[in-house]
Amino acid sequence: MKLDVFSHCAIDTIYINDTNYVVPGGAACYCSLMANALKFDVSLHTKFGSDFSLVDYLSKNKIIIKNGLSEKETTKFTLKILSSDRTIFLENQCGDINYVGLDSGNVLISPIFSEISDKVFEKIKKDSNFIFLDPQGFLRRKDTKNKIYLEKTDMNLSSVSAIKISPDELECFTNNRDADGMCYLQKKGIENVILTNKQNISLLSKDKIYTILLPDLELFDTTGIGDIFSATFCCTMIKENDILWALSFAGGAAQAALESKQIGLEKIPTKGAVETNAYYFYNTIKFKEI
Repeated sequence: MKLDVFSHCAIDTIYINDTNYVVPGGAACYCSLMANALKFDVSLHTKFGSDFSLVDYLSKNKIIIKNGLSEKETTKFTLKILSSDRTIFLENQCGDINYVGLDSGNVLISPIFSEISDKVFEKIKKDSNFIFLDPQGFLRRKDTKNKIYLEKTDMNLSSVSAIKISPDELECFTNNRDADGMCYLQKKGIENVILTNKQNISLLSKDKIYTILLPDLELFDTTGIGDIFSATFCCTMIKENDILWALSFAGGAAQAALESKQIGLEKIPTKGAVETNAYYFYNTIKFKEI
């Protein structure tokens, strides 16, 4: 199976309990390496500078990098983490991602800060069969101190197969933070809407909302958990075409990553760990009709 991923690589400075860790990552790496762990062949459409240290590592994992090297330095963030809450600052922004075509009809789009233009987004949609979208980077802005905030944004979301979105992001699109907002996005042309609200994960598909609850864990580094969830959901849907298994596997991946208590990319779980948790979640899914 093949997957095209669109996102910036990044270098993150993560502050946890007054200790800082400088780690390479970005949604590009978390999503690509998680998909790779699930036995997908990944083509990564990204940008990074000469200061990015993971190029050889990505290549060794058979991830094909498409037109990645930029004259600008890699996108950099500072993240201050307190439990499930994060404060994010943009320290540097790399160049925009160019569109050079797809290697498959399956696409995961997860910008981290304005690296994908509306024009490129429309070209990707036109050439794709299945699109998973994490819209965070389309909504993010920075203030005068480079602190990241979200801004209400109008986008053409038609032809999107699935979207993962937080309550804050949902409010930016719909002025609503719950099921009414999910239904609004579905009417805009998104087939499946996933709302992640800390431990509570809801999925609107057709006329039903399915829910799972992640266990109450002591949180450490939450960076990349959403990307791991997204890639797992995306790959499972492409392979199995079963929405409940996709939700269960994605929840299982997020739980396994959190349980690892690792920093950065070290938290990406194995396929075996994901599967073990997935069977548990599959048997706990609740649903209601809307």
